[in-house]
Amino acid sequence: MYKYQIIINWSEIDRVFVAEAPELPGCMAHGETQEAALANIKEAIELWIDTAKEFGDSIPKPQRNKISV
Repeated sequence: MYKYQIIINWSEIDRVFVAEAPELPGCMAHGETQEAALANIKEAIELWIDTAKEFGDSIPKPQRNKISV
């Protein structure tokens, strides 16, 4: 399990919850509920990391010292 920061916001335009992992550029997912968006972003993080490994790209380390309110 990776411990990246996840941000979930409601998109009024798309009418879905949008989740992103800001430490992984372009890593985003969505869902009709917050729970679905969270499940989808966890999968997206795994895919992002797998793809980076496949292409030999660097993978940012999670910044565990951040505190979000």
